[in-house]
Amino acid sequence: MKTGIIGLPQVGKTSLFRILTKAHLSDHAYSNPREAHVGVARVPDDRLDRLAAIYQPKKLAHASVEYVDVGAIGQEALKETAYLGSLRNVDALAHVVRAFDDPAIPHVGAIDPLRDIKNVEFDLMVSDLGQIEKRLERLEKDLKKMRSSDLEKEFELMKAAKSHLESERPLREMQMTPEDKKRLRGFMFLSEKPILYVLNVNESAQLGNTLANAASMHKLAEVASRPNAAVAAICGKVEAELAEMNDADAAEFLASYGLQESGLVRLIRSTYNLLGMISFFTVGEDECRAWTIPADTRAVQAAGAIHSDLEKHFIRAETIRWDQLLDAGSEANARARGTLRLEGKDYIVQDGDVMHIRHSG
Repeated sequence: MKTGIIGLPQVGKTSLFRILTKAHLSDHAYSNPREAHVGVARVPDDRLDRLAAIYQPKKLAHASVEYVDVGAIGQEALKETAYLGSLRNVDALAHVVRAFDDPAIPHVGAIDPLRDIKNVEFDLMVSDLGQIEKRLERLEKDLKKMRSSDLEKEFELMKAAKSHLESERPLREMQMTPEDKKRLRGFMFLSEKPILYVLNVNESAQLGNTLANAASMHKLAEVASRPNAAVAAICGKVEAELAEMNDADAAEFLASYGLQESGLVRLIRSTYNLLGMISFFTVGEDECRAWTIPADTRAVQAAGAIHSDLEKHFIRAETIRWDQLLDAGSEANARARGTLRLEGKDYIVQDGDVMHIRHSG
């Protein structure tokens, strides 16, 4: 899973990337403003931590999300091949939007998150439209030479996509069949990618309320309700301070703002959900691990996420909900209670399932 962090200048985008991924990059690393930087963030999961408390494993492995930080976005940047390539290769976008006032950090015009979101969305759509127009020209030439069902279907789909963009609607909101999505996949259109709008808000004594109500406060409720889109809020200034603290101090610091978890935790979780991913767990004394799979994955495919041999030689999956295992205290107790069950290859894995794969390999 890879998420591209985008935004206009002076929104706190790169600071957010550094905090998220704990990347210690020198100023020299940013001497080329168009160069992309990649880092990995751990997906916090209290369920896995609580299971690990039972097993005391030698290794604890959380799920992760990969983030890519690119330079400030704009139509000129989107004409550059390297910049475009970095963004096209991500699965989702996190658009950091400035919602804080700070005279020391310059900003053109008034602080207006909705305006900035619309402007960046427009640039993404213009980029896609140019790509589609070039493809339509190519298809018209190819259809004159040789007509085929595949070319005709692609031509009609591209015309529909062009019309959709010209109505100033991103491709992520276009109704498409699975076959249509498959045809478009290789083009990696930017406005088709799921997007998380990340509001970077002011520090305040009532930060918990500010974060919870940020979407409605900045008139983004409608934007957040659109297909394949969501809104999260953080306070970059507070997150920077938290990043320097140990767990105990961080918890006390958060409590002073009326918070139980940091904005970054919610942001990472929102990224995970936006991508349609869930976690299942494998537990034991050697290792407790979270595995990332798409929602609606069958048990046999989940086994393949662990190792291809497990998918190939799959027999059954011993399965239990994480909270049922916690309540039982051990797999032996869960088995005695009848809450540890055997599932076949077509079982749809649920978020938070604990699984042990039986196999013939």
